[in-house]
Amino acid sequence: MSVVAGSLRGMSIQPLLFELEPVPAPGPQPAPRTPKERGAVFTRQSVVDFMLDLVGYTADRPLWTVRLLEPSAGDGRFVLSAISRLLAAWQAGPNADDDSVLDSAIRAVELDPATCRDLRSHVASVLRDGGVPELSARRLARTWVRNQDFLLGDIVGPFDAVVGNPPYIRQELIPNATLARYRDCYPTMVGRADVYVPFFERSLSLLTPGGKLCFICADAWTKNDYGRALRRLVASRFALRAYVDMYGTDAFEEDVGAYTSITVIERGQAGPVRSVRAESTEPAYLAGLRMALTSSSAGTSTVATVAAPARGGGPWLLKADRRLSTVRLLEDAAPALEQTGCHVGIGVATGADKVFVAPFAALDVEDSRKLPLATNQDVVEGRVTWSGLGVVNPWSDDGGLVSLAEFPRLAAYLEPFRECLARRHTARRDPARSWYRTIDRITPELTRRPKLLIPDIRVNGNAIAYEPGELYPHHNLYYVTAMSWDLRALQAVLRSGIAKLFIDAYAVRIGGGYLRFQAQYLRRIHVPAWAGIPPELRSELIAAGTAGQLLPTETLERVYRVPAGSLSALDEESQR
Repeated sequence: MSVVAGSLRGMSIQPLLFELEPVPAPGPQPAPRTPKERGAVFTRQSVVDFMLDLVGYTADRPLWTVRLLEPSAGDGRFVLSAISRLLAAWQAGPNADDDSVLDSAIRAVELDPATCRDLRSHVASVLRDGGVPELSARRLARTWVRNQDFLLGDIVGPFDAVVGNPPYIRQELIPNATLARYRDCYPTMVGRADVYVPFFERSLSLLTPGGKLCFICADAWTKNDYGRALRRLVASRFALRAYVDMYGTDAFEEDVGAYTSITVIERGQAGPVRSVRAESTEPAYLAGLRMALTSSSAGTSTVATVAAPARGGGPWLLKADRRLSTVRLLEDAAPALEQTGCHVGIGVATGADKVFVAPFAALDVEDSRKLPLATNQDVVEGRVTWSGLGVVNPWSDDGGLVSLAEFPRLAAYLEPFRECLARRHTARRDPARSWYRTIDRITPELTRRPKLLIPDIRVNGNAIAYEPGELYPHHNLYYVTAMSWDLRALQAVLRSGIAKLFIDAYAVRIGGGYLRFQAQYLRRIHVPAWAGIPPELRSELIAAGTAGQLLPTETLERVYRVPAGSLSALDEESQR
């Protein structure tokens, strides 16, 4: 038996018992067996070699003195490549006749017992082929490869290098008891954080001073709200050294549908970050890219140096082009959108659209119990064309649900759906009285307010549309209302490249190059206060918005009161 005891980020962890050989998955459910259930996505070999190079794990060093950790070993891509390098260095060194010096060199952790057994066998075979005696090969395989839950096991550090591809496992696939233990142990696992987030936290805690972590995974944590705690941890105790945008490359042996990046983080003082967009996974290309990233020069034609990727705990801005400086310029020149009297919100989520959403005229309920509904399909190229849908409104003006006894047509409409509506999570607390509620409360007053409607998933911000106060937004639409800004003018500013500039900087890009125009990112857009814009320029903006015209860059520079030519990146972006 072994006992886990220690501290992560100053937080005491209760002792947890595990058997080293083998260790079953914690919690009441058995360990997942299929690669998909285990979050297993296999990294291409050229990328594995590239990442080992980035942390300096190369055969020209005395690697038997270096400790390397792979916290999610899978089929052993990283481990086996590291072993080949280790053997080459050891056999060329002064201790080639003493394999005991290898005992502490590598630790690889794998949760799935069958995968772990296969990997041990493979490791032993590679060692034997490398000249290590049979008994020593078996000893090293058992010492190096551990069957444990990395997040709860007893891996003893520190390590000079942590390299790998942490698992992609959504919270819904983790047993509740195990998820609760993860949350207790790892303060970075907040909100909807994927399990790779605590993999970062624990791996970082095991680094030596000067030690480096290199992970390849989805980059959502570098921008999304659930990554805020992890970003704050990195900023306070570690240093982001390199960021490689891998989107559009075949970094994995299958399409993962995620915006992937490689991050190199060191336990050391913060400094400039090397940032680059990879164009290929060919070995020769990656070898050149590694030299550019690790060069002592300030930057190259392909690699940018980003001085300050974040402000506070905000998302990291790591774009290797002029758009970053343009975003910073506008942030310094103007306040955030909601500081100018605007409000950003999202439309209604009903939890049962097949019941609550239907053609407006066909909804057989009292007139006061339905509202005309705008969906994302109604918003195209800056215009709203209502498709005729409506939404049932079961809410009273005081915030509670209406009494069905007072609305017999509404009651008759909903009754056939009672059973399926009552089974929804949103109705379980009080199914007898709240079975007919929508997830979000509906506030009819929003229907009557003029607003800008912004579809969630788009390539650019051209779809932002003015809605005069006739429709209620659906959950796939975000909206902006304003106390001072003229919404036609604001529409013209946002559609003219400003919205896309900020969203592209802060949002997580998804498959196909699409952007998420979500509230958390829309709130990061900066615009001047309406009162500070001269009257003649106001009229020009209103006219452009009313006519559906985009503003020239020169006009936007006048709006933001920045020097002529300073927003030329917007012109470059429009040509992409």
